[in-house]
Amino acid sequence: MRILLTNDDGINAPGLEVLEGIARQLSDDIWICAPSEEQSGAGHSLTLTRPVRMRKHDDRRFSVTGTPTDSVTMGLKKVLDGKPDLILSGVNRGANQGDDITYSGTVSAAIEGALAGVRSIALSQIYSREGAGNDVSFDAAEKWGAKVLKPLLDMPFAARTLVNINFPAVKAEDVKGIRVVRQGFHDYSRGTVVEGMDPRGFPYFWFGLEPIEHTPGHETDLEITQDNYIAVTPLQLDLTHYPSLDTLADRFAKMGD
Repeated sequence: MRILLTNDDGINAPGLEVLEGIARQLSDDIWICAPSEEQSGAGHSLTLTRPVRMRKHDDRRFSVTGTPTDSVTMGLKKVLDGKPDLILSGVNRGANQGDDITYSGTVSAAIEGALAGVRSIALSQIYSREGAGNDVSFDAAEKWGAKVLKPLLDMPFAARTLVNINFPAVKAEDVKGIRVVRQGFHDYSRGTVVEGMDPRGFPYFWFGLEPIEHTPGHETDLEITQDNYIAVTPLQLDLTHYPSLDTLADRFAKMGD
């Protein structure tokens, strides 16, 4: 089984090393094509206004001066001589849950793989302490990663779908198990923008990272990971709101031609 690895934290990120260890429990045919620098929050963006450059680190390890989407595209079109059997994106440093998946470069790399018709899975390790820096523990992902992935390897994926996995912010031995759950929703009215002043007297801003979770029930990726379970969420790329199709069609039909 040929596996292509990527991420949004960059080619030198600890989470990518963790992902490689997970992948090698599944196969010895591992290839890596990841951004040369961190691209967190890049979403499903594609580099169009400047050239993309690729660096070869060894026979199966490459970095790209672009986004996670660029990395997958380059991996599929320039690195590999054919489609891989699996694309794994991560392990992200931090959660990719709820509405935040639309910002996520980690999930977007898996989206690009799904669009290319390749089985694609995003993996993220939640951490609980703000300002953790390089002290984020990937223990849960490292110990549970292969166990979560194995049931997905021979399962049929519908076209343009992918799977999003989030590991809770606990030690591996404290993980209670695995739950398949839907995507949650955030209450963005609770988000903050932190303002500071640079040495030249100009203001700058950081988006706050405090928890802002809110969902109508207790059966989503947000709550289940807080309960120390691994969240497995199937995602689809069809964003059409089908209940609105007839309503909109009727409204425009009344306008006539």
